Amino acid sequence: MTNHSETTGPSENSGVSGQEPFTGPSMHGAQVTLRTPAELADALPYLLGYRPEDSMVLVALHDREGPGRFGGRARLGIPANEEDWEAAARQLARGLVIGSERRGARPERMVAYVCQEPSPGESGRDVKRRLERLAHLLRTKCGDLDVPVIEALCISDGRFWSYCCPVETCCPEDGSPMGLPGTSVLAAAATYAGIQVRGTLRELRARLQPWETTAALDQEIALDAAGMALVPRILDEASRAEVAEETLALAERIMRRFAAAAPVSGTHPADVRDDGLLTHDEAATLILGLQDRTTRDRAAAWMEADEAGPALRLWRALARRCVGPYGEHAAAPLTLAGWVAWSAGDELEAREALAMALGTDPDYLFARLLHQACNEGLDPEAIRRCLRGERVDRTRHTPEDAEAQSGNRTAPAELAATDETAPGASARGDDQDAVTGRGTGIRRRRRTRSAARGDLPAARSAGGRRRPAGSRPGLSAAETSRPGSRVLGGTRTRAAEPGGATPGSARPENDHGRPEGEG
Repeated sequence: MTNHSETTGPSENSGVSGQEPFTGPSMHGAQVTLRTPAELADALPYLLGYRPEDSMVLVALHDREGPGRFGGRARLGIPANEEDWEAAARQLARGLVIGSERRGARPERMVAYVCQEPSPGESGRDVKRRLERLAHLLRTKCGDLDVPVIEALCISDGRFWSYCCPVETCCPEDGSPMGLPGTSVLAAAATYAGIQVRGTLRELRARLQPWETTAALDQEIALDAAGMALVPRILDEASRAEVAEETLALAERIMRRFAAAAPVSGTHPADVRDDGLLTHDEAATLILGLQDRTTRDRAAAWMEADEAGPALRLWRALARRCVGPYGEHAAAPLTLAGWVAWSAGDELEAREALAMALGTDPDYLFARLLHQACNEGLDPEAIRRCLRGERVDRTRHTPEDAEAQSGNRTAPAELAATDETAPGASARGDDQDAVTGRGTGIRRRRRTRSAARGDLPAARSAGGRRRPAGSRPGLSAAETSRPGSRVLGGTRTRAAEPGGATPGSARPENDHGRPEGEG
């Protein structure tokens, strides 16, 4: 039970203690005790590993009789429509409780947070009042599952409020100021353990989002040219293996270039440096080449040791180059970025990259399986073993042998799912309903959108025919059929789950889909 006085000494309810209360590396067995709402508020970024924005968060506590020990955490974006608050609160509570039960540790109690910055003309106190109903819903939905919420906090505009404290003199109407970043007990323990808190999710996503600068037009032109040159070769069985070798050789050269570059301080300067090391033509060639599933799976083997860092930087850079009508091509580099991040132990970036990949293409099997496995806390070693084995096998066979086997191979994530990941996954194969090159992983897809979901209708050519997804806007009917002007792959319909949510879709501001980090 939290103590609402600001003292840090012993009390009847001595506080909430956490054993290794981090999603990241261990704190070497150190125990940190949090006794006040102020300490709980300051601890939130360290419990999540980043600073949440526009978020509702639940943190599980164990050991009902003694000081609580931190367990799983779950976060959802706050729905913009208040009518959706109840469903979101229920989903968050059930997701965390069920995920914890699956791991054999049902929560005994919960701490709830609602975090949102004021809108123009609004104060932090206004936010606290506006979100009071949401905090109440979190408490009642946890209560429905027989897990009481012992503290509910609102964090806004550098201040915090407790929804559980009845004493006005203890918790003032204008809130209490947050401590200076890095000065809390948990911050000191994290510093000692070498653990750093990321920025916000918005900053993390910015590293993976397409360019919106004037350089985007030059990149789009390079993608058009690469598409006209490469797509016919990829669809031709006689030259497809040659394109794969060229793509992988180019990727290896650029990774060596990245590895040799001088380090810079800060994520944004580092991304700018990487962008300067990659030409438009190189990026376009790699983006188009990675649309082939076999090539993508071979690239996924760069996942550990000295290869992982440069590979992750390359996949981020390629995701940023999927500009304009080539946005759906980002599913491959985003999935590779998520996989390498997960393999390297960075679950936060992994979940965000994989969610963005699914937002780009909800039917992308590799991303769906990896996202589910990462969210369920499974060990990525099963997939690593599969990729290592395939890499060894390729060194033992001639290129002709590899080409003969490529049409019947299975994606590594699919193999891992058969053995150890998420039983009962409903994801469909990457090459489902292929129009051309069935079994090659090359996909030519069209999207059916629901007007009820508020999606814009697909643009039509002057002749009245629906323009293929991914084609450049404003092209004639003759031009839209040229290679590179449409997305590669199989025909699909974008199916919505109950409630209108598309599986794995990522929303930059109100991403109230599957709870993050549940359990």
